[in-house]
Amino acid sequence: MILKWYHLTVKLLTRNTDYAVRAVCAMASRRGGVVSVKELVHELKMPRSFLRKILQILNKTGIVVSTKGLGGGFTLSKRVDKLTLADFVEAFQGPLSINECTFKKRKCPNAAMCPLKRKIDSIGSYVVNELRSITIGSLLTKGA
Repeated sequence: MILKWYHLTVKLLTRNTDYAVRAVCAMASRRGGVVSVKELVHELKMPRSFLRKILQILNKTGIVVSTKGLGGGFTLSKRVDKLTLADFVEAFQGPLSINECTFKKRKCPNAAMCPLKRKIDSIGSYVVNELRSITIGSLLTKGA
């Protein structure tokens, strides 16, 4: 059996996902109420346009709810113990998938028979389950 080398790409969290989690943690630490973009920009030291884009995606995916007008801003749509890290990865990075077997930028033709892929898929399942078990509430409790 000849094993062909393939490129294994693992990018667990993107910058947008990381900053979205930070923004929601900042909102959650205020224990409810509407939080303005201005307040979050000041607290998180993020560029306003970057943060607005993140909040728009969070609003579109139902993680936060926007309120327009005077006194407007954003509130969390769920309790912090119901928002998981998996929710953020899916919102910013798409479906949870740790392993993409590619060979020369195409799906590897040996993926169905590859013993390494089975092991990597097992690791991927573990990581996905861990992402689903980490809540915003647990991050706040641990001071992360």
